[in-house]
Amino acid sequence: MTSNASHNPPEPPARPLPPLNADERTTLTAWLDFHRATLALKCEGLTDDQAATASVPPSAFTLTGLVQHMAEVERNWFRRVFAGEDAPPIHDPQADPRGPDGGFDLADDATLGGALATWQAEVEYARKLCADHPLTATGRFMGQDVSLRWILVHMIEEYARHNGHADLLRERIDGTTGV
Repeated sequence: MTSNASHNPPEPPARPLPPLNADERTTLTAWLDFHRATLALKCEGLTDDQAATASVPPSAFTLTGLVQHMAEVERNWFRRVFAGEDAPPIHDPQADPRGPDGGFDLADDATLGGALATWQAEVEYARKLCADHPLTATGRFMGQDVSLRWILVHMIEEYARHNGHADLLRERIDGTTGV
């Protein structure tokens, strides 16, 4: 094998790989943070116009809308369900907070930067809220107790599914894949 001095090794990923052998809480929170970082990476370097570009008409699905939606999802599961807070929807204050998580629709003044800042604030709130609670701590969902463990697993699933959508959106916008 010959060396090519002009070949640069690939950049390390901008998100840490979750530990391969850790306790349950560390594993769950690391995977959730990995998927949160993936969504942020999918948005990196885009303009507001690019991030507001619909994927495939007639769908109005956009990266900005997806980030707004994930802010709503974070708020719903951690503030409303886990902590029992009366937290109104962020992007549609008139919406019923017991209804499906919204956020997909863009207001005329919506920006990617604004959506990211709101989403990151909800992520930080959720991290602080959960830090001192065991995985067995419960909130209420559909009239039943739901454990923090279940919520973390659900959030990993929610991000994984939507990061697949973000992959397709980003590729459609500028051809970027593999992040």
